[in-house]
Amino acid sequence: MSSVIKVDVLADQEIICPRCANTAVVRFYGPCDPCRDQLRATLSNESQDIQADEYEPKMNVTPNAVATKD
Repeated sequence: MSSVIKVDVLADQEIICPRCANTAVVRFYGPCDPCRDQLRATLSNESQDIQADEYEPKMNVTPNAVATKD
């Protein structure tokens, strides 16, 4: 006879937070709730408009012979 061990994978588990090293009861492994809230507050993912500078070739770049052919 084989014994079957059933594990509820969606149940809360007691873990050690990888960020603050405190014990926490969470559903999935990762930062605890206070650490997660702090990360959300400090690391925003809002988009920003960025203006890139216009491309200017280096001074040592010379045009090729085909482009300057008269």
